[in-house]
Amino acid sequence: MEFMNLFKLINIFYELRRGLRGRLVARCALLFAILIATPSFAAQSAYDLMERANALYRDGKFKQAITLYRKAESRGADPVATSFNIANSYYQSGMFPEAAATYRKAVDYSAGKFSPALFNMASVYFRLRQYPECVAAYHRALKLEPENVSGWLYLGEAYGKTGDAVGALRAIEKAYQLDKDDISIVYQLSEANIALNDFERAVAVVREGYAAHPDEVDFLVYLGDVYRLNKQFEESAAAYREALGVRPDDTATMYKLADVLADDNKPFVAMDVLNNLVQIKPDFSDAAIFLGNLAYDAKFYDRAESAYELAAKQGNAESVFGFKNMAYDAHAEKRDDEALRLLRIAQKYFPDDVTVQADILEFEKN
Repeated sequence: MEFMNLFKLINIFYELRRGLRGRLVARCALLFAILIATPSFAAQSAYDLMERANALYRDGKFKQAITLYRKAESRGADPVATSFNIANSYYQSGMFPEAAATYRKAVDYSAGKFSPALFNMASVYFRLRQYPECVAAYHRALKLEPENVSGWLYLGEAYGKTGDAVGALRAIEKAYQLDKDDISIVYQLSEANIALNDFERAVAVVREGYAAHPDEVDFLVYLGDVYRLNKQFEESAAAYREALGVRPDDTATMYKLADVLADDNKPFVAMDVLNNLVQIKPDFSDAAIFLGNLAYDAKFYDRAESAYELAAKQGNAESVFGFKNMAYDAHAEKRDDEALRLLRIAQKYFPDDVTVQADILEFEKN
């Protein structure tokens, strides 16, 4: 009996995989294509079984599909095709050890030349947390498809699970060399360098990515994060400001800038940034709390009070702690009228807060 050349199908899969290169859309994704062996008239029964099995597979009836795939193989269907489809059926049924074993059969039947089975086998090993086996399988698959960008990225992730940061870096670096236009790989490569404390290389990768994609302003924000992680606060603030030069009303980046300025012991500059932020976005209550806390620490009590009240208007219960701290300070200075005034502001916005009610009763006794 004659069948369609399986390796023509393999070439089709190669082209499909190459066409899907770009952003990594799923971790450890498997190729669930159904391999179909096309027989001559003499092998019509095997062909019919394959067709019926494929229909069952498409309908989600994986157990029945497995039975028919096995019957098809016993009647002459290509064992690579049947093993691959059976393995896919096991995977879809959540039977991962069985899927791994059957992908191995597909690999063996193809003399190790069927890369889709190798990639899927590696993915199942990852799912089973058998990371060394996963790494080995990805290496075998990538020898057949050395330009498979996703494969190198998955290999990098598998290396990361084994604790081999160097192996992860090399794999992701290979993906980056193959596809520098994929923005997601820039971030992954930077993270891989950070894992090895090579902040200089991490920064260089991001700068290179930004030069190639000047519309990706998030590169600058991420650059600020990288600098901050390395406690390079001035460089971090500069990167955030560079991003704000392009997106001046980006309140999330403004918050990051204020945060790093506070870390750099520049609370007054941070307060100015936060003040601008809450004017742009008054409902950013966390920023109002941050502003209130900085002002309180700096003994700018009027600014602290107005910031806490702004947060209270948005329902941020953390503002209660700000009012209570200010009230306790006033009480310590024997200014109970001021303490009560502050507590009543908190009570206005949070009338059911029993701690505020208790403090008011306590101060009223005095």
